[in-house]
Amino acid sequence: MALVMGVDSSTQSCKVVVVDTASGAIVREGRARHPEGTSVDPDAWWAALQEAIAAAGGLDDVAAWSIGGQQHGMVALDAEGRVVRDALLWNDTRSAGAAADLVAEFGADDLVARTGLVPVASFTITKLRWLRDHEPENAARVAAVALPHDWLTWRLRGFGPERPELGELVTDRSDASGTGYWRPADDAYDRELLVAALGHDAILPRVLGPRESVTDAEGRRVAPGAGDNAGAALGVGARVGDVVVSIGTSGTVFAISEEPVRDPSGTIAGFADADGHFLPIVVTLNAARVLDAIGRLLGVDHAELSRLALAVPAGADGLTLVPYFEGERTPNLPDATASLTGMTLASTTRENLARAAVEGMLRGLGAGLDALRAQGVPIERALLIGGGAQSEAVRRIAPDVLGVPVEVPEPGEYVALGAARQAAWVA
Repeated sequence: MALVMGVDSSTQSCKVVVVDTASGAIVREGRARHPEGTSVDPDAWWAALQEAIAAAGGLDDVAAWSIGGQQHGMVALDAEGRVVRDALLWNDTRSAGAAADLVAEFGADDLVARTGLVPVASFTITKLRWLRDHEPENAARVAAVALPHDWLTWRLRGFGPERPELGELVTDRSDASGTGYWRPADDAYDRELLVAALGHDAILPRVLGPRESVTDAEGRRVAPGAGDNAGAALGVGARVGDVVVSIGTSGTVFAISEEPVRDPSGTIAGFADADGHFLPIVVTLNAARVLDAIGRLLGVDHAELSRLALAVPAGADGLTLVPYFEGERTPNLPDATASLTGMTLASTTRENLARAAVEGMLRGLGAGLDALRAQGVPIERALLIGGGAQSEAVRRIAPDVLGVPVEVPEPGEYVALGAARQAAWVA
């Protein structure tokens, strides 16, 4: 029985699964919390990874491992392998102005043709430009730039300040494709864009192919890892024709495509996947926490919120919630706020408010499906995953709002399972 380990180092926590490659069953697992905030010391992730691995019984009997992780986070390293400053995460919007500057300098059409992306505050390239403009002394110290999963892979392989071999940084095409300075068409970094952002060139992780591997200090095989969405696609078994709708802290709508997608409007980010295809994706900032907010307002738990929402017909008697509680990324409205319209004496009920919350959240995600369709991405079914997918109201209302058959896989740690699948490929 060969065992492999898959890791999901997400925004909120680190999850580890140890999987039997013969049966696919999870035999052990562990987890640890991450600190809150949009700017985090990467050493907190390293401590959480070690804690979660220990809780999962350690690595001694594991043949291979792989790490999936939150995308875009900027981990800047100096020449001695030390972290220069706290990592700016995907949901840190301070670089919105830097994104606008890059678009003004290069033009959206040129950037999309080169990288598949129009920069927004989420992407690494904008965080590097922010660093150059606001912390020039720190920017000057940067010798290498990694993403969270790249850096954790490097650390677990035995590198770091005590062994600062920056040339041993590795990543995969899915995570590289979310930086804003990688070209999916030819699997290469765009050094001109990197320099335009940071102010100088730097070491970047070597991009491994889907079934390439390296080794750790104990000789175990190490797979390339993946960005969280690409890992989830592997874990849930998505194929061409599927769209995965993930309802978590953020909302993501992504499809498996045989061809790269280039959207000059910036609505769709033209990512790559972890298996040689492409992963066009639309991301919303407002997802499951919309239901949390309305549940708190009504003083009910998720089960009761669901019951209330299903007690009234579609349309909530004209009550409409635009759920931009945290601004929004798609559409790109970082300073937007939520609004509730259609309020009459008849429509303003607890049931209609619950229904409007579910429908409003799903409409935001549905706009992502519409954008993918407009680019010719085939969509035959939607796979609903994430914490929000456990709501009965969400499951029952989704087919009508999304306009496509919906399946809800059993709840699971799909990013970690996707990473375990990668590890099994190289074990």
